[in-house]
Amino acid sequence: MLRPQPPVSSEGKQITSARLTVILRKALIIPFFCFVMHEKYGLLCVTLPLWILGDSQKPCTCAPAMVTKYQKRISGPILDRIDIHIEVPRVDYEKLSEDRLGESSESIRKRVQTARDIQNQRYSNIRNSSTESSAVLCNADMRIGEVRQFCQLQPEGQSLMRAAMSQLNLSARAYHRILKLSRTIADLAGSEDIQSAHLAEALQYRPKIMM
Repeated sequence: MLRPQPPVSSEGKQITSARLTVILRKALIIPFFCFVMHEKYGLLCVTLPLWILGDSQKPCTCAPAMVTKYQKRISGPILDRIDIHIEVPRVDYEKLSEDRLGESSESIRKRVQTARDIQNQRYSNIRNSSTESSAVLCNADMRIGEVRQFCQLQPEGQSLMRAAMSQLNLSARAYHRILKLSRTIADLAGSEDIQSAHLAEALQYRPKIMM
């Protein structure tokens, strides 16, 4: 009888499940999205908006210990694996009533497709020499070797990253994810090199409050 094996990390794009004499290995490529409502009693409390953290009109009145307890419902390692953290603030009346139109979906689609084409060309040689399970198709698939090759920072960016590592207490996983995201932001901007502005934007997407 085979011993049960723990599932492989999702970052390996494969999950293993063992039952008796059968071992199953399946590809695991799942975009992960989640949201957190800033309400005292969690996602099930929809009757009263008791507090909204960071809101300018309804400031939070909870004790810091209560806020920390609520935030720790999501573990640090899970948060560390989320590439982009975005806070969605209240929309002011002026923005809702203005006539200015936002960027169209078609325009966004073209920018994203252009960035994907850049990545497809960048990793074509690596993909041709790799097995299907280890192929690099886009920036998110980069391993440490590709990160070092394609995500080199300029001196200004190195100084910014060094300061961020110290001030935000970033892990090694967060470091590599920030570089991958910076590479993607640079691709969307049509830049061959990762500029300080691209790195700064990627750093802004880390959790504002560390668990």
